Amino acid sequence: MSAEGAGAGGGSKLHLVFGGRVRDPMGFDFVEPDKLHVVGIFPDYASAERAWRAEAQRTVDDAEMKYVVVHLHRLLEPEQLKRPG
Repeated sequence: MSAEGAGAGGGSKLHLVFGGRVRDPMGFDFVEPDKLHVVGIFPDYASAERAWRAEAQRTVDDAEMKYVVVHLHRLLEPEQLKRPG
């Protein structure tokens, strides 16, 4: 799948999968943040993508439902983004 599975030290790169109703299917303006469906936190991108795909396919007929994968490891370790290479 993706090279995002393991960290430099072999640690997890956490990912959050959640979804909910949006105003515009092209955007990320969630209508009722208090009713978001948190699918879970996953140790790698591959497992998060599988969970995202399952939920997205389950709600495919509802254009106002959107599921996303958030790269928590990027939020938790922003200095990793600044390193060259």
